[in-house]
Amino acid sequence: MQDHEAIAYDLPDLADEDRIARARAMRDRLKERRTCRYFSDRPVPREVIEAAIEAAGTAPNGANHQPWHFAVVSSPDKKRAIREAAEAEERAFYAGKASAEWLDALAPLGTDADKPFLETAPWLIVVFAQRKGGIAEDGKTQNYYVTESVGIACGMLIATLHEAGLATLTHTPSPMGFLREICGRPEHEKPLMVVVAGLPAEGATVPRHALDKKPLAQIASWL
Repeated sequence: MQDHEAIAYDLPDLADEDRIARARAMRDRLKERRTCRYFSDRPVPREVIEAAIEAAGTAPNGANHQPWHFAVVSSPDKKRAIREAAEAEERAFYAGKASAEWLDALAPLGTDADKPFLETAPWLIVVFAQRKGGIAEDGKTQNYYVTESVGIACGMLIATLHEAGLATLTHTPSPMGFLREICGRPEHEKPLMVVVAGLPAEGATVPRHALDKKPLAQIASWL
């Protein structure tokens, strides 16, 4: 016996072959996704970003508190401020904060402390995890499974941006407190990542190493 208000839930009644086809089609589209480090400054309609964030906002989350905020940055001044602060943290990372093992793992990807994409791309989506606030965002109510919830939302955000034909990159400078100040967010929100979104630059490339994906047999077990 339910003790809460409920509404009916239903999905299309598909044949098994249609379910398989849809799953494989989505798999194949997502297999084309790449992390891009070379962006064009060509504009992208705000409506694309709005729709992608709305899609992310449907992600499953703890107690339906929806513990996320997406600060969308297009201002050249703010993008420059984010780049300058992020590159300062990245220089410290590559100059000694990162272990030799970590730097060896990054070497095949060709990353370094320079992050020009933070200024070039038309959109930066700074994702914040709300440790408190609840659905009313009162800043006091405890939120639950915050990191897990926001992580799922970020995955759905990136998938939607890819479906819209945009290139993306996830950037996670450490520490990230400067993002809270630049974006004017409250203390109880923790910056989790920057999702860079836009069109790839002409002649953009990705590291061949990034195409090495574990096979199904390695990433799944059937019990």
